[in-house]
Amino acid sequence: MVKHTLSHPFVDEDHTHEIGKRNRIERRRAQVWHLPQEVGTEPWHNHFRSLIRVHRHTDRFNTRLKDWEASEETAYYLSDLVLPAAQCNQAIRGHWGVENRTHYVRDTRMDEDASRIRRNPSIFGLLRSFALNLLRFNKIENISLGLYDNALSLDRVLAYEGL
Repeated sequence: MVKHTLSHPFVDEDHTHEIGKRNRIERRRAQVWHLPQEVGTEPWHNHFRSLIRVHRHTDRFNTRLKDWEASEETAYYLSDLVLPAAQCNQAIRGHWGVENRTHYVRDTRMDEDASRIRRNPSIFGLLRSFALNLLRFNKIENISLGLYDNALSLDRVLAYEGL
Protein backbone atom coordinates (compact mmCIF):
# COMPACT_ATOMS: atom_id res chain seq x y z
CA MET A 1 0.00 0.00 0.00
CA VAL A 2 2.83 2.42 0.82
CA LYS A 3 4.57 1.77 -2.50
CA HIS A 4 1.25 2.29 -4.34
CA THR A 5 0.56 5.56 -2.46
CA LEU A 6 4.05 6.96 -3.02
CA SER A 7 3.75 6.45 -6.77
CA HIS A 8 1.02 9.14 -6.77
CA PRO A 9 1.91 12.78 -6.28
CA PHE A 10 1.80 14.03 -2.72
CA VAL A 11 -0.96 16.41 -1.66
CA ASP A 12 1.08 18.83 0.43
CA GLU A 13 4.75 19.55 1.16
CA ASP A 14 6.63 21.61 3.73
CA HIS A 15 10.33 22.52 4.04
CA THR A 16 12.09 23.70 7.21
CA HIS A 17 15.65 24.77 7.79
CA GLU A 18 17.25 25.10 11.23
CA ILE A 19 20.71 26.55 11.70
CA GLY A 20 23.05 26.60 14.66
CA LYS A 21 21.36 24.33 17.17
CA ARG A 22 24.03 22.13 18.78
CA ASN A 23 26.56 22.51 15.98
CA ARG A 24 24.21 21.31 13.29
CA ILE A 25 22.22 22.41 10.30
CA GLU A 26 19.05 20.45 9.63
CA ARG A 27 16.83 20.52 6.57
CA ARG A 28 13.50 18.70 6.79
CA ARG A 29 10.99 17.99 4.04
CA ALA A 30 7.57 16.64 4.97
CA GLN A 31 5.23 15.29 2.32
CA VAL A 32 1.64 14.20 2.91
CA TRP A 33 -0.48 11.74 0.92
CA HIS A 34 -4.18 11.24 1.60
CA LEU A 35 -5.22 7.61 2.00
CA PRO A 36 -8.63 7.01 0.45
CA GLN A 37 -10.97 4.89 2.56
CA GLU A 38 -12.12 1.43 1.42
CA VAL A 39 -9.26 1.09 -1.08
CA GLY A 40 -6.65 -0.86 0.90
CA THR A 41 -6.67 -4.60 1.34
CA GLU A 42 -5.05 -4.63 4.77
CA PRO A 43 -7.40 -4.71 7.79
CA TRP A 44 -5.68 -1.69 9.38
CA HIS A 45 -5.96 0.48 6.27
CA ASN A 46 -9.27 2.14 7.16
CA HIS A 47 -7.88 3.38 10.49
CA PHE A 48 -5.55 5.87 8.79
CA ARG A 49 -6.31 8.93 6.68
CA SER A 50 -2.84 10.11 5.66
CA LEU A 51 0.72 8.96 5.10
CA ILE A 52 3.55 11.34 6.00
CA ARG A 53 7.13 11.06 4.80
CA VAL A 54 9.79 13.18 6.51
CA HIS A 55 13.21 13.36 4.90
CA ARG A 56 15.96 14.85 7.11
CA HIS A 57 19.35 16.03 5.92
CA THR A 58 21.63 16.97 8.81
CA ASP A 59 25.10 18.50 8.74
CA ARG A 60 26.87 18.15 12.10
CA PHE A 61 30.12 19.88 12.93
CA ASN A 62 32.60 17.41 14.37
CA THR A 63 34.69 19.45 16.79
CA ARG A 64 37.36 16.78 17.02
CA LEU A 65 37.91 16.59 13.25
CA LYS A 66 37.03 20.27 12.66
CA ASP A 67 34.84 19.28 9.73
CA TRP A 68 31.17 18.88 8.82
CA GLU A 69 29.63 15.41 8.60
CA ALA A 70 26.41 14.86 6.64
CA SER A 71 23.69 12.32 7.33
CA GLU A 72 20.30 11.65 5.77
CA GLU A 73 17.29 9.65 6.86
CA THR A 74 13.71 9.17 5.81
CA ALA A 75 10.90 8.29 8.22
CA TYR A 76 7.30 7.36 7.48
CA TYR A 77 4.30 8.08 9.69
CA LEU A 78 0.64 7.12 9.50
CA SER A 79 -2.01 9.45 10.87
CA ASP A 80 -5.73 9.16 11.46
CA LEU A 81 -6.01 12.90 10.71
CA VAL A 82 -5.56 14.86 7.52
CA LEU A 83 -3.32 17.78 8.39
CA PRO A 84 -1.25 20.24 6.36
CA ALA A 85 2.37 19.20 5.85
CA ALA A 86 3.64 22.16 7.91
CA GLN A 87 1.58 21.05 10.91
CA CYS A 88 2.75 17.44 10.50
CA ASN A 89 6.36 18.58 10.29
CA GLN A 90 5.98 20.68 13.43
CA ALA A 91 4.20 17.91 15.40
CA ILE A 92 6.81 15.29 14.51
CA ARG A 93 9.66 17.67 15.37
CA GLY A 94 7.96 18.68 18.62
CA HIS A 95 7.59 15.07 19.71
CA TRP A 96 11.29 15.00 20.57
CA GLY A 97 10.70 17.77 23.10
CA VAL A 98 9.08 15.18 25.36
CA GLU A 99 12.14 12.96 25.11
CA ASN A 100 14.58 15.81 25.70
CA ARG A 101 12.70 17.62 28.47
CA THR A 102 11.45 14.61 30.44
CA HIS A 103 12.95 11.20 29.76
CA TYR A 104 16.50 12.39 29.14
CA VAL A 105 16.51 14.55 32.28
CA ARG A 106 14.99 11.78 34.40
CA ASP A 107 17.70 9.41 33.20
CA THR A 108 20.75 11.65 33.35
CA ARG A 109 19.94 13.76 36.42
CA MET A 110 17.87 11.31 38.44
CA ASP A 111 19.64 8.10 37.31
CA GLU A 112 16.36 6.43 36.44
CA ASP A 113 17.92 3.74 34.24
CA ALA A 114 20.32 2.77 37.04
CA SER A 115 17.45 2.37 39.51
CA ARG A 116 17.27 -1.03 41.17
CA ILE A 117 13.65 -0.63 42.25
CA ARG A 118 11.80 -3.74 41.12
CA ARG A 119 8.47 -3.44 42.94
CA ASN A 120 6.14 -0.77 41.64
CA PRO A 121 8.81 1.20 39.75
CA SER A 122 6.07 3.29 38.13
CA ILE A 123 5.31 4.94 41.49
CA PHE A 124 8.90 6.17 41.72
CA GLY A 125 8.72 7.25 38.08
CA LEU A 126 5.70 9.39 38.98
CA LEU A 127 7.62 10.86 41.94
CA ARG A 128 10.54 11.74 39.65
CA SER A 129 8.16 13.41 37.20
CA PHE A 130 6.47 15.27 40.06
CA ALA A 131 9.85 16.55 41.29
CA LEU A 132 10.81 17.64 37.78
CA ASN A 133 7.47 19.39 37.22
CA LEU A 134 7.75 21.11 40.61
CA LEU A 135 11.21 22.44 39.72
CA ARG A 136 9.99 23.70 36.35
CA PHE A 137 6.83 25.24 37.88
CA ASN A 138 9.11 27.23 40.18
CA LYS A 139 11.16 28.39 37.18
CA ILE A 140 14.30 26.37 37.97
CA GLU A 141 16.13 26.31 34.63
CA ASN A 142 19.20 24.30 35.63
CA ILE A 143 17.78 21.00 36.92
CA SER A 144 21.17 19.69 38.14
CA LEU A 145 21.78 22.80 40.20
CA GLY A 146 18.19 22.77 41.50
CA LEU A 147 18.51 19.17 42.66
CA TYR A 148 21.84 19.94 44.34
CA ASP A 149 20.46 23.02 46.12
CA ASN A 150 17.43 21.06 47.31
CA ALA A 151 19.61 18.25 48.63
CA LEU A 152 21.41 20.81 50.79
CA SER A 153 18.26 22.36 52.23
CA LEU A 154 14.88 20.68 52.75
CA ASP A 155 13.47 24.09 53.71
CA ARG A 156 13.97 25.21 50.11
CA VAL A 157 11.85 22.30 48.84
CA LEU A 158 9.07 23.02 51.32
CA ALA A 159 9.01 26.69 50.28
CA TYR A 160 8.21 25.91 46.62
CA GLU A 161 4.94 27.11 45.17
CA GLY A 162 2.57 24.40 43.99
CA LEU A 163 3.46 21.95 46.73
